[in-house]
Amino acid sequence: MHNSGDWIRKVWKVKKGYLKVHFAVNIKTKQVLSMDVSSEKVHDGGRLKGLVREASENFRVKRVLADGAYDSRENFTFLSDNNIKPVIRVRSNSAAKSRGCLPRKYAVIEQKMFKPRAWSRIRRFGYRWRVEGAFSCIKRIFGEYVTAKKFTNMTKELTMKASLHNLFVATV
Repeated sequence: MHNSGDWIRKVWKVKKGYLKVHFAVNIKTKQVLSMDVSSEKVHDGGRLKGLVREASENFRVKRVLADGAYDSRENFTFLSDNNIKPVIRVRSNSAAKSRGCLPRKYAVIEQKMFKPRAWSRIRRFGYRWRVEGAFSCIKRIFGEYVTAKKFTNMTKELTMKASLHNLFVATV
């Protein structure tokens, strides 16, 4: 959340806006590899490419663990073109038609073949908790709010918080 315009919100009873922070986290070291900040109006799925590209500049990305918000043909195709194993939970009503994206078709078939818990164990989808842990750690240490008023400064503040988190995790 950001705190800009508190007086206006109080007088006019307007809801607070919030920021979306997308992380790419190394599940072994729990460090933030890349980060993207957007407004609440931006869809999550469109941010995957940027996160993976930024993380791939300095690290070798073997697989991507992502929730259903990142389930799209475009993301599956991008990951398979870059030889990255997509471990993305598809929607429960997904059809096993390729429609130009064979990797997503295989993911749908695989997830329908196994029960969700078995699929999660086989693909180690449960390691997503380490990303949630990074979110939780940053929020507990630095709070849920940013103090900056401008979007660019909010982004810089969140980048600084993620960098400090990486320093804390690296020293443990």
